[in-house]
Amino acid sequence: MKKILLLACLFAICSVAFSQKYAVVDSDYILKKIPNYKAALEQLDKLSQQYQKDVERRFDEVDQAYKAFQAEKVLLTEAMKKTREMELQAKEASASELQRKYFGPEGLMFKKREELLKPFYDQIFNAVKEVANEGSFSLILDKANNPSVLFVSPKSDKSDEVLQKLGYK
Repeated sequence: MKKILLLACLFAICSVAFSQKYAVVDSDYILKKIPNYKAALEQLDKLSQQYQKDVERRFDEVDQAYKAFQAEKVLLTEAMKKTREMELQAKEASASELQRKYFGPEGLMFKKREELLKPFYDQIFNAVKEVANEGSFSLILDKANNPSVLFVSPKSDKSDEVLQKLGYK
């Protein structure tokens, strides 16, 4: 009797596990098909280049000031040397702060990236949710950001359905 009950429980667990439906999407593929996404990336690129030039210019100024200090160092008194060294440290700290302001975890680039790209990610997420609900999928993986996905059957890839939900071909 115990064996029959154990087999029945095992059968029930296996049938529930195998009845789950899974699918996969490729968010990179989907994003590449959205024309406005490419424009947003180009805008971020231009802004990043501009910020990088500002930071490089600031560090170049620090480097030039340091070289000038090294050249004049022998002619300066100890008090003047200390004052110049403090000025150099302040300039370097200012340049580092500018770099953090632009590229840090809460920097302008992070905020601009979120401002420009988050709407695309939200749209894709909502479209994936719709596909999941319509197809009764219990799990949808993103193969673009999941290096452990080695192979996906084309039948399981729902990227084109997500694009259709978004209004793209």
